Amino acid sequence: MLIREIKIEEYNQLEDFLYEAIFQFDPENLIPREVIQLPEVYVFIKDFGSKKDDYCLVAEADNKIVGAVWVRIIDGEIKGFGHIDKHTPEFAISIIQEYRGKGIGTKLMHCMLNYLKQKGYKQASLSVQKENYALRLYQKVGFKIIKEKDEDYLMLVDLTDH
Repeated sequence: MLIREIKIEEYNQLEDFLYEAIFQFDPENLIPREVIQLPEVYVFIKDFGSKKDDYCLVAEADNKIVGAVWVRIIDGEIKGFGHIDKHTPEFAISIIQEYRGKGIGTKLMHCMLNYLKQKGYKQASLSVQKENYALRLYQKVGFKIIKEKDEDYLMLVDLTDH
């Protein structure tokens, strides 16, 4: 498996990964793919690469992209679900279903955290549904819950400790 920066011609695949990143409570009753077109969801990939704080790493296996982690600062009219401030990049991560549980997400998270630290960021954030099994992954790589909402947690990682 190879972890690398996403190529510009691969940006269009972020739509698939954005949909995969949505936690599905009921695998028998999936949320329609059109949900990614909602402004509060699409903001995570809209015009990706056009902002100075847009970074994406992908995991490549079997000659295809099987996972992606991307960050951006979502501080416009629409804020990200894990918004902290205009200096804190917000994480999104997704692994193709059949490649989950193989450590790819952990490796992508560590790589992106190190990448952000090298770029001089002090912290990063994310939002995760309380029932999402990925919560343990985020805690394992250093994210801490800083705010509890009805259905999700706002999490923050201190990159100066990482």
